[in-house]
Amino acid sequence: MNNETQSNLPLDHKRMWIIYILIGAVFLVYTGRLFNLQVVKGAEYLARAEENRTNVINIPTQRGIIYDRNGVILARNVPSYNVTVTPANLPGNPVLVVDSYREYYGFEESPEAGAVQEVYRKLSELTGIPLSNPDAYDEDGYLTEEVTQFFKACDNDLGITEIVLIGDTRAPYSPIQIACDVGEEVAMIIRERSVELPGVDIEVSSVREYPTGVSTSEIIGFLGPIPAIEEEYYTDLGFVANRDKVGYAGVESTLQDILGGRNGTRTVEVDVAGKILRDLEPPVEPIPGDNVRLTIDIRLQMAAREALISEIDGWNSWIGYEKYPSGVVIAINPKTGEILSLVSYPTYENNRMARMIPAYYWEQLQKDPKAPLFNHAISAEYPPGSVYKMATAIGILNEDVVTPEQIIEDPGKITLEQSFAPNDPLPLTQDYVCYLYKSTNAGHGPVDFLRGVAESCDVYFYKVGGGYQDEVPEGLGIWRMNEYARALGYGVKTGIELPGEEDGLLPDPTWKRINQGENWATGDTYIATIGQGYVLSTPLQVLNSIATLANDGKHMKTTLVREIIDSEGDVVQSFEPQQLWDITVDPLIHEYDENFLQTDVVKTVEPWVIEYAQEGMRQVVTIGTASSIFQGFEIPSAGKTGTAEYCDDVAQLKDICKPGLWPAHAWYVGYAPYDDPEIAVVAFVYNGDEGSKVAAPIVRRVMDAYFRLKAIDSQLPEQ
Repeated sequence: MNNETQSNLPLDHKRMWIIYILIGAVFLVYTGRLFNLQVVKGAEYLARAEENRTNVINIPTQRGIIYDRNGVILARNVPSYNVTVTPANLPGNPVLVVDSYREYYGFEESPEAGAVQEVYRKLSELTGIPLSNPDAYDEDGYLTEEVTQFFKACDNDLGITEIVLIGDTRAPYSPIQIACDVGEEVAMIIRERSVELPGVDIEVSSVREYPTGVSTSEIIGFLGPIPAIEEEYYTDLGFVANRDKVGYAGVESTLQDILGGRNGTRTVEVDVAGKILRDLEPPVEPIPGDNVRLTIDIRLQMAAREALISEIDGWNSWIGYEKYPSGVVIAINPKTGEILSLVSYPTYENNRMARMIPAYYWEQLQKDPKAPLFNHAISAEYPPGSVYKMATAIGILNEDVVTPEQIIEDPGKITLEQSFAPNDPLPLTQDYVCYLYKSTNAGHGPVDFLRGVAESCDVYFYKVGGGYQDEVPEGLGIWRMNEYARALGYGVKTGIELPGEEDGLLPDPTWKRINQGENWATGDTYIATIGQGYVLSTPLQVLNSIATLANDGKHMKTTLVREIIDSEGDVVQSFEPQQLWDITVDPLIHEYDENFLQTDVVKTVEPWVIEYAQEGMRQVVTIGTASSIFQGFEIPSAGKTGTAEYCDDVAQLKDICKPGLWPAHAWYVGYAPYDDPEIAVVAFVYNGDEGSKVAAPIVRRVMDAYFRLKAIDSQLPEQ
């Protein structure tokens, strides 16, 4: 046996060495791992630990209030009451109190489960939220992945049981919303019964309310959740996605940086369950958004809206069907550029989107052929028709194309050779008629400048705009015409504080070759002279053009903002009228030679030219196309009617684009008093036929409302 023992000793030593080596290897592995964790990556894991115990709470701010020029509230914040449950503060474990678990899977009810269940029952009775939704569970009794992954507070079909379970899983010490925007009475009852409802609380948040609603929605707009494409931008500014809202339309959108304010922060230490232990840094208080006082007068806004809608509805009722589907009316102070009212009809009810944007309502608005989400006042581009003649009018006098007294014969119709090049071997023959010719087979006869404007004589403007034989050897031409139009504000954006503004279109030969693939035709110049053909404008641009003439050539910056006021009531920025240019002083145009090359001749508009343009518009309402509408109007005014033929997608779909019988939009733009303008107004009615018939009465009613309000205000004591 001794021999056997001795023979086994070397083997035992080998085994022991193997064990020692293994132990040493394990020790080295763990030592290396510890060295890696504590030394190599120590700083990284320390940072992670700090991050796990540190939580930054974002404190929402208050959005600024929007007022009209007289202090009437147009947008404000009102309290919204949300019912919340903090799972850790319930009188038991939420996991044990699932109704569907017990009902379908036979779980036994414990005493603490009954206590929590009682809280759920009382909460369900008060809020109307069901206790449970069995459809939220899979066949094993667990919440489905779809429910947990796509859960959104207050936007789900779950019961209280499931909502609390999700909250308990994510952060048991953080309140989770059970019901949002409950009534104030329900919120007060829950607070009074707080002893009976441990873990239940009322969270007060603010939501936007628009007291004037649909009357100002095209101006004010509405809020919505932060879009995914802009999430990074707003997150960098301190906003929280899926909680904070930002402007989606109107001044709520364009003035977001002013109204939005800045959220505050609170850096706290939390335990592993998310319970707050202490503040690590002094809290950073939120900065409320600034308040904004707009230039509009809500009283005039409502009067303008009523004038537009009642006129449209009245005509549609008389005709027997909806011929006039939409329209615009805008009022401005021509001396300051302040928008006094802006109505785009139809529009939407922004209060319906104050708390959330209902999917069905949003879809309904998008599918509506009248485009209520579309601001027709600034985003729609229409042929301006005869209101555009005032750009031609100042051009022909300033360029000495004709003199004011020069007589141009209007036989009602002229025939032109429609050529596409100076030496076109096969020009086409085409008739150009005056609107009067269509009904009487006659024209206006001998016409001078003032009568041409007052009666809106098409043939007069055809001849002076494009030239006609020996009577007008050289017309104004498209290049110079565009320069005068641009001087009045056509073809450029006004810069109004609303999203989606368009710049219209002033066509020329270069534009047509690039966009239409055709050469400029003779007739293109003639019809552009009267605001037809390819010429496009927004209603606001039309108003701006006449406001410039009413203001003796001074073109003011259009604005909706009168004052910006901080949360303490101090004025941060007050309104100062801003003159962009004066067409009688500032360089106006560069002339073009016969090859359309720019020369170095710089011109301004002579003041007497503007005076003649003003006198022509004055005669529009005294003896011209709008005289019957403004008969008896006590305040002397001036203006211009417009009937603009069109053939857009809607007209083509209805098959109403018939040669010589095209449908027409109705325009009227005017200002008053004539000798010292305080207000300029434009009215546009889609498919409204004659401007003098449909649009002019709207402008008269808005002007009448303005001067009535002015008289009322003058009798009020100064504040």
